[in-house]
Amino acid sequence: MSLHLGIRRTRKHRAVDAVTGLRDENRHLLKQLIGAHDHIAIQDHTLAEVRVERTEAEQVVVCLAASVEELTVERDQLAATNKVLRQRLAPYLAADANRNAVTVPPAERDTNAMEDQATEPIKVLTLAEAHGISPVHRIADTPDVTDPRTPTWVPGPVEPDSETTQTFRVVAA
Repeated sequence: MSLHLGIRRTRKHRAVDAVTGLRDENRHLLKQLIGAHDHIAIQDHTLAEVRVERTEAEQVVVCLAASVEELTVERDQLAATNKVLRQRLAPYLAADANRNAVTVPPAERDTNAMEDQATEPIKVLTLAEAHGISPVHRIADTPDVTDPRTPTWVPGPVEPDSETTQTFRVVAA
């Protein structure tokens, strides 16, 4: 005998619940499958377009490579022709340059007019040469004024009976 007290335990593993869960999961997977088919179809279409564009681009590259090669050969031929023509033209250019050369006689100033008289060059001297100053060779307490190397600006010896404290020697020029 079993005793029911009105307490009903929930059953965790009911078969109906498992079937319902599996059906929900099946619907969900079918939706994913349909979405995957759509996505794959879009990707296949994009892949086909890319392949068509790639083949067109390859054809363009092949055509451009061929034209580059043709233009390179043509450029080399034109450079060689240009070199030959420059060599043939060089004597004519030289003759033309000699014929049209501008020759100017050496310039000579006309000094016949009074206001246009030529001037003599400026005489440039050092300060020592201009003022008759010789370089200082020695400095002493009492300079030797008889020595010709002593500069003219060196003060002479102080004479004891004079009222001035210094005298300068004067050299006649």
